[in-house]
Amino acid sequence: MEELIECTKRTLADTFAFYLKAHYFHWNIEGPDFFQYHKMLEGIYEDVYGAVDPLAEFIRTLSGYAPGSFARYMELSTIPQGDEEDTVPSPIAMITRLELDNQFVIASIERCYELAEQNHEHGLSNFLAEREGQHKKHRWFLRATLNKMN
Repeated sequence: MEELIECTKRTLADTFAFYLKAHYFHWNIEGPDFFQYHKMLEGIYEDVYGAVDPLAEFIRTLSGYAPGSFARYMELSTIPQGDEEDTVPSPIAMITRLELDNQFVIASIERCYELAEQNHEHGLSNFLAEREGQHKKHRWFLRATLNKMN
């Protein structure tokens, strides 16, 4: 069960890191298609943020303690740290970064799903399956946007 708790913590950290980056890009995107990108990023960050509290609560139901600091999230997250915190990337760089980071979130969710199933934690595995579907939809939106930008 400890492995599942740790995996869920990592998925929470990846989810939060992805949410924060999508929100940051939403605030700072510019260019001729500003409104379209701004709204798309808003939809993504709102959806992803909605998964943060349930993930933390699943950790608690597994008798673990949910991490809650930026330092701990950075330690746990599999999403590579870039220079986005210090610079405002171009719109194409923002969308490209999010599309790549989304792949890390999907991989994290998939690992946790398998462990949840092995441990007969079907409530968690059902939630993770839904989240995987949402992140695959985000992948579609991001990739389709990149196709338009190129």
